[in-house]
Amino acid sequence: MELVTVDIGGTHARFAIATRAADGTLTMDEPITLHTEDHASFQTAWEDYRAQKGGTLPDAVAMAIAGPVGGEVIRFTNNPWIIRPALVESKLGVSRHTIVNDFEAVAHAVARAGEDELLHLTGPEGPLKPTGRLSVLGPGTGLGVAHLYREADGTYRVSATEGGHIDFAPLDPIEDAILARLRKRHNRVSAERVVSGPAIVDIYATLAALEGRAVVEQDDIAIWKAGMDGSDSLAAAAIDRFCLSLGAVAGDIALAQGGFSGVVIAGGLGYRLRDHLPNSGFAERFRAKGRFENLMAGIPVKLITHPQPGLFGAAAAFLQSHGD
Repeated sequence: MELVTVDIGGTHARFAIATRAADGTLTMDEPITLHTEDHASFQTAWEDYRAQKGGTLPDAVAMAIAGPVGGEVIRFTNNPWIIRPALVESKLGVSRHTIVNDFEAVAHAVARAGEDELLHLTGPEGPLKPTGRLSVLGPGTGLGVAHLYREADGTYRVSATEGGHIDFAPLDPIEDAILARLRKRHNRVSAERVVSGPAIVDIYATLAALEGRAVVEQDDIAIWKAGMDGSDSLAAAAIDRFCLSLGAVAGDIALAQGGFSGVVIAGGLGYRLRDHLPNSGFAERFRAKGRFENLMAGIPVKLITHPQPGLFGAAAAFLQSHGD
């Protein structure tokens, strides 16, 4: 069978055709990305995509949405679109649909990912454990968190959470300084304020202040680029600090959720850090949980390398919801 799978964020809406083969294998064609600001509504974006695909689309749609998906109306933080789930089928001309939170979709992608799509970061070598609970988290515009529970018969369950909003716990004087800077703007500082793409701005500024440097104000994209390509040593240090905090938060999430069968790092930023994380302090911070250090050392931690886990996972969620 075929279906349209869509991953909708604030800036982009990505579309692809997903196909489930007779053996259950799920594949996708090359995604098409549309800018949300170029379309008055999701329906007009759908019509644009349909035209690009020759005027016809499959009779089913799976949608991953960056934000809460409950209720009669779905609103977006960074674009003016409104989606009414009860009207999706009539407006799009399909007979079946599934709507999931974007990070819930990522957890579905993890459930179906092959070992060749999981990069080992730390913990025991080898595949993720086939049963039990796995924690899935990923930095992007925010910090997405979900958990995945796999049964012995091969079935699984996914739950989206708001785990990215747990309190940030500094572990050294530099992180104390980062927290102090953030507390000037926020009464409560969550993990997402430090472990997300935009957070690199505050990490960078804190490191500059500690060294007494006067730095030119830059946005997060510029800092990430300069740190990744090595053109700015302070930006590179900020990325190293980010990886430390990501490791600590990943360990906290695993402890809180009981994700002892494995932890998977996902998200666009996680994917960009795939070459950096294995050589950073991520692993040490993940394990550094006092009396539970031995427990943490026994948890396999992977990074999903699928280029479009949101699209792939939305299609997987549809198959699970509609009987695979």
